[in-house]
Parts: sequence; C-alpha cells; structure tokens
Amino acid sequence: MSELHETFLDELKDIYDAEKQLTKALPKMAKAAEDDQLRSAFESHLRETEQHIDRLEQVFQQLDENVRGKKSKGMQGLIAEGQELIKEKEGDAALICAAQKIEHYEIASYGSLESWARLLGQERAARLLEQTLEEEKAADEKLNSIAESSVNREAHEYEEAEEERPRRSRAAAAR
Repeated sequence: MSELHETFLDELKDIYDAEKQLTKALPKMAKAAEDDQLRSAFESHLRETEQHIDRLEQVFQQLDENVRGKKSKGMQGLIAEGQELIKEKEGDAALICAAQKIEHYEIASYGSLESWARLLGQERAARLLEQTLEEEKAADEKLNSIAESSVNREAHEYEEAEEERPRRSRAAAAR
C-alpha cells in the first residue's frame, strides 16, 4: 500500500471521528445561540453532518475498509474551545468564530481527501467527498452571512452601550 493511500485512510478515520464529535457538539451550540438564524444554521448543519457521516461510511465500504475513526485531536480541541465560549457566555459572535474554525478544519480535510481520492483513482469516493466539501463551504458562507448581517453588529452595539453606562454613572456622581 502506498504512503499516500495510508495517509488518505488515516485522514478518513480522523474526519469520521471529527464528524461524530460534531454531532454531539452542534446541539449544545444551537442551544447556546441567541440568534434564531444562528440556531437554525446549527440545527441544519447537524442534519448535514449526519449525512457526511453516511457518505464517509460509503467511502470506507468502497475501499473495503472497516468503518472506524481515529480520535481527532484537532476537532476535540476546536470543540473544547467552543464549549469554553458557551460556558463563559461569550455570545453569538464568538460562537460563530468557533463554528467557522470547525468549518475550516473540515474544509481542509475534505479538500485534501477529495484530491487524494482522485489521485488514487477512487472517483466514486472523490465525488462523495467533493459533495461534502461543497456543503462545508456553504455552511461557512452561511455563518459568515449571519455574522455580517446582524450578529457582529449587535455584539458591537451591546459593547458600546455597556461602555457608555459607566460614563453616565460617573457623570451623574460628579454632579
């Protein structure tokens, strides 16, 4: 077996575990989201993530490999970071940032996997991986759109209002 084939299988196992971990994290992210659009995006991406797992299982079957994951330390770290933001109640803008880090991790993985599948002559696997790659890119764009259309602006306005409050208090005390 070639070194590229081994790397391909190793990364498949990593992203399989990463997607499994994400199915546990997304409901928590949805619950923590205050913005309805963001909550809906997380819920929708959970359904997509379940499809991603199904596609990965198809790829494993096409390769006559056992379906199993390898602990994805990268995803584990990204999810832990997101959970910390939830615990600290950092808000939707921070949640979007954490989610986009996850999307970029997945985009990098699926981009490499699709390319390697084509090089290894695994066209059916490449098509499945490409489909998931496009969905991950779309999820990232949706998060970006939600951030830019409302969430980031609302977070900024909230911070400005919070900064203004102490100034008013000091001004009133000086009178």
